[in-house]
Amino acid sequence: MKIFSLLWVPICSLEWISVEAFTISSCSRSLNRCTVGSSFVRSVKNNKLYSLNEDGSETDAVDEELSEITDSVVEVSSDETIVMEEDTEFDVDVEELSTTSRSSSEVVCEILKIGAASDRGQTATLAEHNAVSGLIGELESMEEEDKFEGDSTGTWELVYSSTQLFRSSPFFMAGRAVCKTQEEAQQYDWFCDMHRAALAISTIGKVRQVVSSNRIVSEFEVKAGAVPFLNDFTPFSYSGGLPFAIEGAIVSSADIAKSDQISGVLEWELYMDTVEIKGSNIPLLRRLLDNGLKLASRNLGDFLEETIESYSNPRPVFRTTYMKEGIRISRDQDGKMFVYVKVSDSVEPKDYSSSSPDLGLTKLLEGINDTFTKVYI
Repeated sequence: MKIFSLLWVPICSLEWISVEAFTISSCSRSLNRCTVGSSFVRSVKNNKLYSLNEDGSETDAVDEELSEITDSVVEVSSDETIVMEEDTEFDVDVEELSTTSRSSSEVVCEILKIGAASDRGQTATLAEHNAVSGLIGELESMEEEDKFEGDSTGTWELVYSSTQLFRSSPFFMAGRAVCKTQEEAQQYDWFCDMHRAALAISTIGKVRQVVSSNRIVSEFEVKAGAVPFLNDFTPFSYSGGLPFAIEGAIVSSADIAKSDQISGVLEWELYMDTVEIKGSNIPLLRRLLDNGLKLASRNLGDFLEETIESYSNPRPVFRTTYMKEGIRISRDQDGKMFVYVKVSDSVEPKDYSSSSPDLGLTKLLEGINDTFTKVYI
């Protein structure tokens, strides 16, 4: 009785290969066919399979038994989905061989999901930040022609940030650019974190960038309680405050002093100009702000340049690494990530003149009347 041992491939696997052009019905992914290429066929023809006697000696080659099988696959091209070489084993998991990848739209969707679930990254865990970093890396690794389309001008809203949201402002980018060493940069990061912690009572609203051909305007809307807890100042036991809120927008502007697209990255060199508060609802203060009260950062920087020899006006570089289908991904000089969605082609900053300087009292009275008294004139 002969014991047959095939040296490098089971006969049952070859029989499996020859069935219906090697269709793999169990694969539920996009890889539906497993194709044996011509290099494998040559390997089958050029390597003899031997049957062994009971004493282990070789008998005649059994190439003839394979001729029909190999002839049936000679015409299969080697440039199809998968080419199996001589050393390939046939018991591998076909799903692992799938080379299908996610489209850019699917990757963007995952980023937006995390941004929405974490309040633009403010409550994101380290794992979520790392996940977004990996997803952004996928988009940034694409060829330049595949990751840039459309115009950068328009109104963009921030939907995800790997750091404090206000650091998308040219003002805070300029503050970082003043740091000369890594230690100073770390100290600045700590300062920004403490700045947000100190203002934790405030709520951050819309964060926008309005980009024109030569200028960028950052609008950072914020709201904070106007009246403290009553039991701190009155004998009442009511633990809440009154429904009044201080509202306004911190608007910082910078010129795009230089714009270059190098190696698939759009670089803007920003030259900080002014910082002002718009749309404040604080009485009296609003009048001062509307009359032109603002921080002229550039003029201050020019003065410091003339006064302090070692000082130079900072010009931070803001890099856009992906811009397609209304999504823009940008990084500051430390690589911190900001993801924006284009909401308009307008290059005009928001007009806050309609905001009433009354701490929200008018809205409160209108709400009481609409809900309870219903007295209309």
